[in-house]
Order: sequence, then structure tokens, then C-alpha cells
Amino acid sequence: MKPATCLGPRFTVVAALGVALVMAFGARAQSADGQAIRQLIATYAHSIDTADVSIAGQIWSTSPEVSFIHPLGEEHGLKEIEADVYKNLMGTTFSQRRLTPKEIKVQVYGDTAWSEFQWDFVATVRKDGSAFESQGRESQFYHKENGQWRIVHVHYSGVPVSGKQKGF
Repeated sequence: MKPATCLGPRFTVVAALGVALVMAFGARAQSADGQAIRQLIATYAHSIDTADVSIAGQIWSTSPEVSFIHPLGEEHGLKEIEADVYKNLMGTTFSQRRLTPKEIKVQVYGDTAWSEFQWDFVATVRKDGSAFESQGRESQFYHKENGQWRIVHVHYSGVPVSGKQKGF
């Protein structure tokens, strides 16, 4: 008589197939979420390029806790982000803008995710038509709301400073 704890090779094969299916489904789900977030980043870049608050309203959470930290300050709540980032900083300061995210990395954990990426920004200063260029890095945090990913936090800064006693 076999011990009760020995379920045999047939059970082992079935269990291994079950684990493989669960892992494959999880990887596909994360891959789909990762792709959705990459698309969200592209839409975010387009919203900056066009300084379009209607697009911002489609990609940002409306939660009062949303925030945007940048070298000139920080904004809290979608209304501040729309007014200070989209209308004032992007719309009033620049007549043309082009944000190009690159080296995008995405991490998904259930209904929460984040990304980090480098970016190039090229623009035309509205008041005198001069060219403006900058490079930087950005992290974004997301929450899945009603089946859709929404931005809940952005933090961006310039490229790292190197050299003795720099970057403090």
C-alpha cells in the first residue's frame, strides 16, 4: 500500500502543467499591463507636446492625492497639474514642444505600477522664438481604476550631475 503523501508521477505532471499555466497567464497579464502603461506614457508625451488638458484628464487619476514634482516646484491635484504644468509651464512658456521618452522600464504589481525612463525635450520659447533643449529622467506611478491605468504621481529631474562634490 502506498503512503497517502505519495501522489505519484501522474499528479506531479498535472501539478507542473497547472503551475506552468498560471505562470504563463500571469506573465501575459503583466505583459498586457506593461504594454498598456507604455501606451499611457506615449499618450502622456503627446499631452505634453500639445499642452492639452483634455488629454491630461483622460490619463491622470482624478484623486485629490495626485502629484507632480519637477525642478520648478510641485503640484497637487489634477486642477493644479492642469493649470501649472499643462497651461502655464508647457502652454504659456513654449509655442512648440516635443517630449521623447526612451529607455522605458515598467513594473506592475497588481493594480499598482511604476515606470522610469529617460527623456529628451525640445521646444521653442514663446516670447522670443529661441530654441530650448533639455534631457532628464522621470518616474511615474500608476493605479488601475475601473480597468484603466491612470497616472497618480510624476517626478522628473535633470540628468545626474557627476564630479567631486556635485549632485548633493
